[in-house]
Amino acid sequence: MPVRAGSKRCVRCGEERPRAAFGIKRSNMDGLQKHCRDCAPRGHLKALSAEAGMVRRRVEVPEGHKLCTRCGEVKPHSGFHRNSSAPDGRNARCKTCRAVEGRAGHLRRKYGITEGERDQMIADQGGLCCICLRAPAVHVDHCHKTGRVRGVLCFNCNTGVGLLQDDPDHARRAVEYLEGNLWNPTFEAQGVCRQPS
Repeated sequence: MPVRAGSKRCVRCGEERPRAAFGIKRSNMDGLQKHCRDCAPRGHLKALSAEAGMVRRRVEVPEGHKLCTRCGEVKPHSGFHRNSSAPDGRNARCKTCRAVEGRAGHLRRKYGITEGERDQMIADQGGLCCICLRAPAVHVDHCHKTGRVRGVLCFNCNTGVGLLQDDPDHARRAVEYLEGNLWNPTFEAQGVCRQPS
């Protein structure tokens, strides 16, 4: 059966519909989806149920609110980051869920460890920084040459190690300086002292 000009036949329902009833898909010859807008959601749900064995439940959400797909809570729009490509202009996951996933992803990408492994390291250290033994351990320290994780330090100690460029010789000279060996004069005899070089 021929299709009239300005219309297209849907591959799912088989009905002939106007071109405006189809979504845009530039990779197709005519620039339109193969199925009409009415059939698209049904096809999507059918594919989800067949592949994953589940269909997302429908939840009534009040105006100005959105359902987080991760935690399942309904929150106001202010609890979601903006996303211009989403139909409602907001991300699918709330700010809290994205922050949790962001921290876990950072540990996995940068250090190759999980949050559980980091927490175990902190517990093994007694919850304190390995260097100062006073402040809580919160920052993962790693070797910048090998990428190997050395421990979990406080902010100040982690920054100090980084500023010493992970060089043991720099650290030794810093210790000598702090002990006064580099700047105190050395008394060799009565009235004779040698200035540090």
